Amino acid sequence: MSKQWDNNHDYHSFANTDEVRVKHLSLSLNVDFEAKQLAGLVELQLEFIDKQSRALWLDCRDLTIESVESNAQQPLAFSLDKQDEILGQRLNIQLDPSVSSVLIRYRTSPQAQGLQWLTPQQTSGKKQPFLFSQSQPINARSWIPLQDTPKARITFDAVINVPKGMRAVMSAMNDAKAPLTGQFSFAMEKAMPTHLLAIAVGDLAFGELGARTGVYAEPEVIDAAVAEFEDTESMVEVAESLLGPYPWGRYDMIVLPPSFPFGGMENPRLAFMTPTLIAGDKSLVSTVAHELAHSWTGNLVSNATWRDLWLNEGFTTYFTNRIVEAVYGKELAELEVVLENGRLQEAISTTAIEAQTLPANMQQQDPNEAFNRFTYDKASMFVHDLEKRLGRTAFDAFLYEYVQAFAFEAITTETFVDYAKQTLLQTYADKISEAEMMEWIYGEGMPSWFIEPKSTSLDKVTMALRAFDDGASAESLLTDCWRVHHWQYFLTNLPQALSHEQLADLDITFGFTHSTNAEIACDWFRVAIRNRYPKVLAAVSDYLVKIGRGKFVKPLYGELLKAGFKQEVKQIYALAREGYHPSIVVMLDQQLL
Repeated sequence: MSKQWDNNHDYHSFANTDEVRVKHLSLSLNVDFEAKQLAGLVELQLEFIDKQSRALWLDCRDLTIESVESNAQQPLAFSLDKQDEILGQRLNIQLDPSVSSVLIRYRTSPQAQGLQWLTPQQTSGKKQPFLFSQSQPINARSWIPLQDTPKARITFDAVINVPKGMRAVMSAMNDAKAPLTGQFSFAMEKAMPTHLLAIAVGDLAFGELGARTGVYAEPEVIDAAVAEFEDTESMVEVAESLLGPYPWGRYDMIVLPPSFPFGGMENPRLAFMTPTLIAGDKSLVSTVAHELAHSWTGNLVSNATWRDLWLNEGFTTYFTNRIVEAVYGKELAELEVVLENGRLQEAISTTAIEAQTLPANMQQQDPNEAFNRFTYDKASMFVHDLEKRLGRTAFDAFLYEYVQAFAFEAITTETFVDYAKQTLLQTYADKISEAEMMEWIYGEGMPSWFIEPKSTSLDKVTMALRAFDDGASAESLLTDCWRVHHWQYFLTNLPQALSHEQLADLDITFGFTHSTNAEIACDWFRVAIRNRYPKVLAAVSDYLVKIGRGKFVKPLYGELLKAGFKQEVKQIYALAREGYHPSIVVMLDQQLL
């Protein structure tokens, strides 16, 4: 009989949050680039859920714990359990009734999975080193000993000491005018999940986008970033019109070096962005809208465990599309949904059917595996279906009330289901049944009634694909006025098998191999690699060495392996590995070594 899981328990944390909960943490850290180390002190303020509890269990990974004291400066006994490959270690601290906070002196490892240390040569300016974190899903524990679970929302303050002349920023209120004296202070007074703890240190300039929006980046990148993201303030206004006032005060972003492993990361007050979004034409800025949307669905209403990630990503992916529609028009919004469905259909064809549910049942696996097309795109299609059934006005009212009902809380899938039964299914019983909702959430694959999204804007691309398949030359195809999304659809819908002559014709005509758009380049490389087209290998190698975004590097390495380029993979990965973020290295080592 299959194991029965407790859906209220976070299997990716050792923390005993049902007994003792950390409510606030105070950090005092020194940033040592030479040692590749953070060192200092964290004070954890405690709330006793169980007044009889005499132990505090924290999550750690590769941390050196030097001492633990109570708020009365009395030493507290502690121990570290054996290292778990996925979870790290449990830090056990013995408490007594007088303890209201614990002070832990510690230092990080140079190999901390949640931190990347870049040399000056790995930055745009080539003058100063760079540090940035990536805490999601369970890497905050590699740079702070804490209860590393979405269930334990915290407030925090911090003092960060850095080399003079460098700027530190965090997922808190940042002062762009703070002098570069070597010390920076931060405060986050709104309770947030621990995976949103973030820090970056480097040679950073600031560009204002609006009264409450701005972007940090290296000086060599800042002008391009400001131009690319200039619509951010408009996006905030659209989002507010749907889900209420922006709850975090400011929405600032930072453009990180190319090794950042994601498109974006929704850290409140300091969203992290990949430089691959800077295409020069705003064609990829839906990622900005996505991270902004998380300010409500994800940061305000959070998943309680990584099984419930779809509550973050599904609603956010839908919400992103609404922002894109309002700012850039319905055509672009429709194109993005079609491409989203294309990614989903590819995943359906390659994923075990039991893994095609909205809850990501990864209780014994790396929670990074929960970030898949089902928690994002299938979940988004469910939300789109709700909007279609209820009508936009009624659905917007439901979405607003849902977010307000669970603001600053972490919820499970079952909490959402219970809420929907009491609200959605009561008010709109004639629009959606409980069985239909449960089929969307717990059913494997797509519901039988699901109709794939279409866009008449793609008719011209379909005609071009048919013509090319029938033997037309690339030069004869009518591609005037195509958006990036049209090109993506064209590349991802080309026949699986193409001759080298056809590939050469496409590349000579459209210059795909040397495209400066990272999305188009990746889609083209996948087509070329699967057809063993050797002329792209040098460009693929250069791309994989320069860019560390998981969305691109993982499928490209996978295509290279499937096509038999095993020796080339070894050579490329040997060159690229040092420049990748540690969290990506862990996954790629499993895939490639």
